[in-house]
Amino acid sequence: MKLHYAVLFLLISTVMFSQEDAWVYFNAKPNSQTYLDSPTLMLSQRALDRRSNQSIALNFTDAPVETTYVSQIKASTGITVLAQSKWLNALHVQGSQTNILALKSISFVEKIDFANKALNTTSKKVRAAQNENKNDILETAIDYAYGTSANQIQMLNGHVLHQQNYTGTGKIIAVMDAGFPGVNTAQPFQRLRDNNLILGGYDFVSRNANFYTGGSHGTSVLSTMGGYKENALIGTAPDASYYLFRTEIDADENPLEESLWVEAAEKADSLGVDIITTSLGYFAQRDNPNYNYTYSNMNGSTTFISRGAEIAFSKGIIVVASAGNEGDQTEKHIGSPADAVSVIAVGAVAANKSRSSFSSIGPSYDGRIKPDVMAQGTAAVISDTSGNIGTANGTSFSCPIMAGMIACLWQAFPIKTNQEIRDMVIQSCDKYLIPDNNYGYGIPNFGTALAIDTFVNKDFIVYPNPATTTIVFSFPEEINNASVAIYSILGQKVMDKKISGQNLNLSLESLKSGLYFYIFDADGLHKTGKIIKQ
Repeated sequence: MKLHYAVLFLLISTVMFSQEDAWVYFNAKPNSQTYLDSPTLMLSQRALDRRSNQSIALNFTDAPVETTYVSQIKASTGITVLAQSKWLNALHVQGSQTNILALKSISFVEKIDFANKALNTTSKKVRAAQNENKNDILETAIDYAYGTSANQIQMLNGHVLHQQNYTGTGKIIAVMDAGFPGVNTAQPFQRLRDNNLILGGYDFVSRNANFYTGGSHGTSVLSTMGGYKENALIGTAPDASYYLFRTEIDADENPLEESLWVEAAEKADSLGVDIITTSLGYFAQRDNPNYNYTYSNMNGSTTFISRGAEIAFSKGIIVVASAGNEGDQTEKHIGSPADAVSVIAVGAVAANKSRSSFSSIGPSYDGRIKPDVMAQGTAAVISDTSGNIGTANGTSFSCPIMAGMIACLWQAFPIKTNQEIRDMVIQSCDKYLIPDNNYGYGIPNFGTALAIDTFVNKDFIVYPNPATTTIVFSFPEEINNASVAIYSILGQKVMDKKISGQNLNLSLESLKSGLYFYIFDADGLHKTGKIIKQ
């Protein structure tokens, strides 16, 4: 009888997993030069400005996947195309092993990579890692209790940035998660709605524009950055703008989620996003255990999502990811995309700065320090879909808490590159000189990163403000050479002027009425602020 059950299970398993997932990579983009010659066909002006400000050239990866290639793959016997990536010049397909392998005969197909690594002829068959935690959105139970979010900001010395009016204004954060129900109705998000700070989004799972659906995890994640309920929850970047992308499939766990994430990252890039935050992690949680990763895959260059995250960084975007919640499991190491070299992987600590036991540890398989930084993830203050304020545990929340503070810091230094901002965050950490694989470089001090200028007690005046035609910058006589840059509310530079002398009269006649931001830079003096043009 036991034998009959075993045979039945084998038959069910064979049927269930007869369809394989794979990535089909192409060897060309025949029309790439057309797009490179007309970049606005691919990218928004804000995205192009981000590249220009960081001296990042357009390249082959920016051009879209060749449409005729996609059509031919779709027309192939037994093949379903589920996602595509221009950065990796690949399609995510599903079909039988035989039908997928048949695609190799097509001239423009460079290679095929099965999600089941045992099916790749160049790979050794390895035992899939086992993990009882089947939840790659890194969520834990929420204990509803009214509380204050002060500690999770003050631990990072983030209130210093807020006191200087660095609250994320002008920076755009893309949130990749499982869904955002309630963000369009709950009170803690009203300030975002009233100020038009939700710029849009997309549900890549259902392929529609209704991103206020899906799992509630993304709602709580967003609340740690953009939530605003006085005396209860103030997010780390309450004045940043947000795109909300649903990439996580609630019903099951499969490799498609990685491909949807990369699609969303490419969309974020094209929209000019500055920061991607993702409280998702992929390791060994697949419904089909043949698709599980092993620790040896956590090297920053193997998983599809980590390779996509690294390309996102190369486009001038800062990517922040949860380290993972496997610290109490047999396999304790970080997952992907936290393993990527340039991703800022965030672990979790309690309110007293001690490491949360669930926080995944490093190093990456190739020996790099991971996680990179730590923030509060035990009893983090969040909002649910109804606007109730409570606490929750997980690196799911230490990650966006960190991402919001990074947005505030970048607001203070908008001409710095993503690499420079990343370095500033890491170098401000309390364990920077003695990193380890439990805490990484430790807890950042954003007050130190801000480096309050040495002329704080000397006169620096900008007047009149509001202004109609001209605004005057008056600064200490020690300053001889400086520069002033003016930015729109979307972060686009609209004016840039070098200064020599003690005063600067700057004409605003070329600007439309509205709110702008200035950056004054000189040796030993850095000032930013708001200008209202009437």
